[in-house]
Amino acid sequence: MSESAAHPDAHRFQVRHPEWAAHATIYEVNLRQYTPEGTFRAFEEHLPRLAAMGVSIVWLMPIHPIGEVGRKGTLGSQYAVRDYFGVNPEFGTLDDLRHLVQTAHSLGLYVLLDWVANHTSWDNLLVEEHPDWYQRNAAGQLLPPVPDWTDVVALNYKSRELRRYMTDALLYWVREADIDGYRCDVAGLVPTDFWDEARLELDEVKPLFMLAEWDELYPSGGLSWEDFNSDTKLLENAFNMTFGLRLHYLLDHIAEDKQALSDIDIYLAAERAKYPPSVYLMHFTSNHDVNTWDGTEYERLGPLALAFAVLTVLVPGMPLVYSGQEAALNKRLAFFDKDHIDWRDFPLQDFYTRLLQLKRRHPALRNGDTTSQFQHLESAPEVYAFIRQKGPAAVLTVINRAAADRAVALPTAAEGTWTDIFRDERVLLQPNEKLTVPAHGWRVLARE
Repeated sequence: MSESAAHPDAHRFQVRHPEWAAHATIYEVNLRQYTPEGTFRAFEEHLPRLAAMGVSIVWLMPIHPIGEVGRKGTLGSQYAVRDYFGVNPEFGTLDDLRHLVQTAHSLGLYVLLDWVANHTSWDNLLVEEHPDWYQRNAAGQLLPPVPDWTDVVALNYKSRELRRYMTDALLYWVREADIDGYRCDVAGLVPTDFWDEARLELDEVKPLFMLAEWDELYPSGGLSWEDFNSDTKLLENAFNMTFGLRLHYLLDHIAEDKQALSDIDIYLAAERAKYPPSVYLMHFTSNHDVNTWDGTEYERLGPLALAFAVLTVLVPGMPLVYSGQEAALNKRLAFFDKDHIDWRDFPLQDFYTRLLQLKRRHPALRNGDTTSQFQHLESAPEVYAFIRQKGPAAVLTVINRAAADRAVALPTAAEGTWTDIFRDERVLLQPNEKLTVPAHGWRVLARE
C-alpha cells in the first residue's frame, strides 16, 4: 500500500499539523497514580527521562476539581469535572501546572490537557446556574451520557451560551498555562461544528495540537452503534488526530486467535480508503481506560505484548505510550482511588527508547507524510512483515506471533544492508537468505 496514493477527498481535510508533530510520539500521564505524591511537581521530575526516551507530547489526564455528588470510589473520576476554570488541589496549584509546562517546553516537549466537554459532575455550578445547558429526559430529569456513568450529567450543545462558555474555558488554559493543545474526551458525542468553531478561536492564540477520543472507523469504547455518528468529520477542520481504536481491538482479537495477522492489511486498507495519508491516527496497546477496564497489555495480548507494541510504533500513525508501560506495569490501576505505579527501575525504558528514538529520527516514519510508502511483505505464516520507505531510507519490521522461532524468507524488496536497532549490528539480507525472528518476537531493521 502506498502512502503517496492520491485520496479523492483529501481536499476536505484542512487541519494543518505543526512541523514538530511529524516525528512525534505521545505519552499519557495518569497524574494521580504516577508518583506516591500524585502531584504536578512530583511528575515534573520525570520529564527529562521522557524526553530522553523520545517522547514529544505529554498528555495530562484531567486536572480539574472533581465532583463529590455521586462520586465513585474515594477520590472520584477525573472525568467528573466540577470546575472548568479550577485546578484539583490533589495535584497542586495553577502555578505548579505553569511550572510543569515551562519545564516541558524547555526540554522540547509539548503538553496537552484532557478536556471533558460532553458532561460535568452533578455538583458543577453550571447545573444550578444554567439548568438549560443540560440534557433531560421526558420527566425533566438530568441524564448521564451513558447509563453507567452515574457520576456525570450530559451537556446540551443546542445552547449558544454553553458553546461560548466552553470555548472561553478552552481559551483560558492556553492563555494562562501556555498549554499546546487538548485531548478531548468522547469528542464524537459533542457536535462537530462546536469543535470546528472553537478550533478557529484557539488557533488565534497559538497553533494547537488537538486529539479526539474517537474513531470514525469504529465506535468509541463502551458505546453502542446507536450512539455512534459515522458522519462526524472531526479530522477535517477541528482535530489533528483521533484514536485508532479499531487497530487496538484488532490486535486484541489476533492475540485471542479470533482474527488473523493478515487482517491488519484489511484494517490499513479501510483506514486509507477513509482518510488521506496526511491524517493522523493514534495507535497503542494500552491507555487509562484499557488498562483499568479491559486489562493490562499482558492480560490481553499475552506473550505478544511487546511485539504488538513494536507494531503500533512502526505502522503509519502516531504511537501512544501509557504511564507505566516502560516499567512493564502488569496490574490494572484503580480508577477512582490511589494506586501508584511501581516503576521497578524502568525495565522497558531501553525497549521504548530504541523504538521512539527511531520514530523520531527516521525519515520513513514521519507522521502524515504523503510521499512515503508502506509495503506489506509476503512472508511465512504467523509472521507479519512490512517496509516503510522514503527514497533510499527504509525501516523493515517483522513480527512473529508463533511460539517458536521462524526463519523468514523475504522478497527482493528486503534485500540489502540494514542495521538491527535492537541488536546494534549490521545485517546483510541476500537473495534466498532467511531472517530469523524469535518466538513471539520481532526484528526491526533500519536503513538511513
